[in-house]
Amino acid sequence: MTDTNWAPDLSQFPGPKYLALSRALRDAIRVGDLPENSQLPTVRDLAWRLQLTPGTVARAYQLATQEGLLAATVGRGTFVAAQSPRLGPTQPLYTERITGGSTGLVDLRAPQVPEVGQAEAFRQALLAMAQGTGQAWLDYTSQTGEGPLRAEVVGWMGDRILGPVGPEDVMLTNGGQNAIHLIFDCCLRGERPTVLIEDLAYPGFRYAARAARADVVSVEIDEEGVVPAALEAACRRHGVQVLCLTSEAQNPTARRMPVHRRQAIAEIARRFDLQILEDDCYSVADSDLPTLRALAPERTWLIGSVSKTISAALRFGYVICPAGMGEAGRLTAQHGFFALSRPVVELMLHLFRSGAAQAIRRQVSQEFAMRQQLLINHLGTFDLSWQPGLPFVWLRLPQGWRASTFLRTAEARGVLVRSADEYALVHGKAPNAIRIAIAGNTTIEDFSAAMRTLAELLARPPSDLLV
Repeated sequence: MTDTNWAPDLSQFPGPKYLALSRALRDAIRVGDLPENSQLPTVRDLAWRLQLTPGTVARAYQLATQEGLLAATVGRGTFVAAQSPRLGPTQPLYTERITGGSTGLVDLRAPQVPEVGQAEAFRQALLAMAQGTGQAWLDYTSQTGEGPLRAEVVGWMGDRILGPVGPEDVMLTNGGQNAIHLIFDCCLRGERPTVLIEDLAYPGFRYAARAARADVVSVEIDEEGVVPAALEAACRRHGVQVLCLTSEAQNPTARRMPVHRRQAIAEIARRFDLQILEDDCYSVADSDLPTLRALAPERTWLIGSVSKTISAALRFGYVICPAGMGEAGRLTAQHGFFALSRPVVELMLHLFRSGAAQAIRRQVSQEFAMRQQLLINHLGTFDLSWQPGLPFVWLRLPQGWRASTFLRTAEARGVLVRSADEYALVHGKAPNAIRIAIAGNTTIEDFSAAMRTLAELLARPPSDLLV
């Protein structure tokens, strides 16, 4: 069933237009004016009909989608999914990878590590593990049994400036997202705590905060990262408990925070007794700048994982806890899942001790660097932000393109990318930009073709495409 002619009267709903439209959607769905499975107008059509901007309509659709009232299907449109908001999470963190094959699509929405020998390394590790299985594999795992792996993590992080760190400071997790949830469990107090995130930030921060019943407030960022004056104002206004940020490889803008800005943030955090969650999952190896964990070791929780360097399938992450807080972190993990599963622990121990993990990381870095150079060769004349070795770039679109239109046009040409809207709060202001990930799971030929397609589109905004 379709209802693509729906056009509500927003005059009865005061306040911002996107909220008015989301309320109109909610009411129309609840009373049955928009039945389940009915198709809504496209963003552009409804915007033209209501004399709104496409961004306003997209934001209202996003709100209703987050509540579970609407469902957006790639290539089909937006449909009514339910008559009342759904309980629990309503959005997946990641969509399923779509690359090549019969789809003809190259998915550049999220980085994917290339195959550089991981399969063989895993096979060798699993064969070695099989020789050591025994009675211990039948019992519950424990935090105590993770001690050797925590020591290996400290060595793995030896190329980062962390300050004094030992195995006692490490908490092991089931990936980076699990680490965020555990830190919130450890740090947030009260019925409605407040979490600060950057204006543009990894969406997993806000999903985890909402799961913890926390309010999420964004803080302004500039070319150097979080703006100190804005951070201080937010701390005074909201009584913030945790600040989530990325100092080394900001996602999605690819910026790197200079030392003086890191020092300013550390000082403000001390003044307001603010805990810092520092996301280091995307960081390029061999950094010459101190992490916030080094500058404010008494309050910084640094998260890392192997998803961007070895394999996302392993679901192995770690947290360098604030000094003296390692035991508290591990107790929080213990209450959540006892400890990591023994196969993951044994596999990671083998990869670290054999040197396979380090070799894979070097080769993945080299492959990403090669593909990044290819990307820059095609797109470097446009307004691009990037760091050497980082598996994504940030592209501010040229005049004539809107992010929503560019995404649809690129998808029609077989390339999937991400809009800045996905990294902003619903009521936030997103720039006219996109993030392009480096997909290591595509062939060089497909990746090159995708870059040529994007370059052609960027050079020809819609007014030219209509000629």
